Amino acid sequence: MEIKAADVAKLRKMTGAGMMDCKNALVESKGDFERAQEIIREKGKLVAAKRADRDTTEGAVVALLNDDKTQGVVVCLGCETDFVSKNPEFQELAMGIARTALEHMPDSLEELMALPYEDATVEEAVTRQTGKSGEKHAVPYYNKLEAPYLGSYIHMNNKLATIVGFDKPIAEEAAKEIAMQITAMAPISVNRDSCSQEVIDREMNIYREQIRQEGKPENLVEKIAMGKLNRFFKESTLEDQVFVKDGKISVKEYLKTVDPQVKVIDFRRYSLND
Repeated sequence: MEIKAADVAKLRKMTGAGMMDCKNALVESKGDFERAQEIIREKGKLVAAKRADRDTTEGAVVALLNDDKTQGVVVCLGCETDFVSKNPEFQELAMGIARTALEHMPDSLEELMALPYEDATVEEAVTRQTGKSGEKHAVPYYNKLEAPYLGSYIHMNNKLATIVGFDKPIAEEAAKEIAMQITAMAPISVNRDSCSQEVIDREMNIYREQIRQEGKPENLVEKIAMGKLNRFFKESTLEDQVFVKDGKISVKEYLKTVDPQVKVIDFRRYSLND
C-alpha cells in the first residue's frame, strides 16, 4: 500500500524512530499506527538481543540532587560509541532516567529498570533507544545517597560523576569542592575507620609479601607493613588525602576551615573509564 510522507512523519514523532524504520513499520502494519508502534518496539528488542554481547564502554554519567540537596542519585546510561553518547536524544534519555531515579529513589538497579517511564518502563525505553540507534544501550550503574546535605560534580566529559553527603549543611561551593576531590582522586572510603577490613587485609598481605621478598628480617615485617598501610590510608581515604586544590593541607583540614563540626558521611562515585 502507499504510505504517505505525513504518516511516516507522524509515526516518527510518536516513536522517535528513523524515517525508514517508520515507513517499513507502516508498510508491514498496513497503515495501522498502533501495530506500527509495536513493530518498532519489537525491532528495538531484536536489535538489543543481537547486540547483547557488545560492551557499552561509552555513555553518560549523571549526578542529580533534589531541590533541598538531601537526596541524590548517580546513574550511567551506556552505549557503544562516543558518537552516539553525544546525541541529544541519548543525553535526554540519560537525564530522564536520572530524574526518574531521583523521584522514586529505588533501592536497586533492578527496581529502577522496572519504574514507569513515559508510556513504558525504564528498561523498555532503553531497549527502544537501542532499536533507534542500532547500538547496545544499557544502564550499568545506579546508586543513591541521602544525607542532611549533599554536593555533586559531573566531570566535563560526562563520563565521571560524584555525589557526597555531609552530616550538616555547608556552603554549596565547599560541597562541590569535596565532590571534585572525590571525582579526581577516587578515594576508597571516607576515612580509615570506614575502610573495610577486607581491603586492609588485602593490602597488608601484599605489603608483607613485598617486604619478605626484599629480604627484611621477619621481626620487622609487621612494623614495616603497618607503615605502608598508613601511607595507603593517606593516599586512598578521603579525609587523609591531600586537598588537591591547595596541595598543602588534607581534606579533613580543609573542611575544618569551612566548618569545624562538619563531617563527610558517605559518597557515590562512578566512572565509565574505571
